Amino acid sequence: GVDNFKKLIDKGYYFVDKSLYIKELLDMQSEVTLITRPRRFGKTLNMSMLKYFFEKTEEDNNYLFKGLKIMNESQKYLDCMGKYPVISLSLKAAKQPTFGMAYDKIVEIISEEFNSHKEVLSSDDLLEYEKEKFRNIMEGKGSISDYNTSLKFLARSLEKYYKKKVIILIDEYDVPL
Repeated sequence: GVDNFKKLIDKGYYFVDKSLYIKELLDMQSEVTLITRPRRFGKTLNMSMLKYFFEKTEEDNNYLFKGLKIMNESQKYLDCMGKYPVISLSLKAAKQPTFGMAYDKIVEIISEEFNSHKEVLSSDDLLEYEKEKFRNIMEGKGSISDYNTSLKFLARSLEKYYKKKVIILIDEYDVPL
């Protein structure tokens, strides 16, 4: 199946509209939400939908939600659309035969996510040593300690840059285990 929400909409695939899940998450006002469902239950597609709904990008993704149920909800929900920095990681590729190979894949996944947020390097809000650490992680040259705290560091960097809380989506979190 197609697990990228943008591709699903752009290519005109049929799907079950689960956009009210966005409303449900916002209404819960939870700091952390763990979604456990059986395989092939649409978790990855839902996370992709959340990313496209919340993520602040130069590209306007509002058209992706045209005609979906979330667009009929009150303005308080629509005001969240395209307003937040989003960190989106899938750890699916970390399923490797050795610990070393799994670690290398996780470094690659983290580096790619840092690269997708490299706009923060233009910020005066990050100190020079923070920019250097950011570049090292982005280029796959960070230390083990850097990668150990990289998610927290990226979230803090994005929050400084955007002056908004960060949404973190982690798919296949159990694969490295």
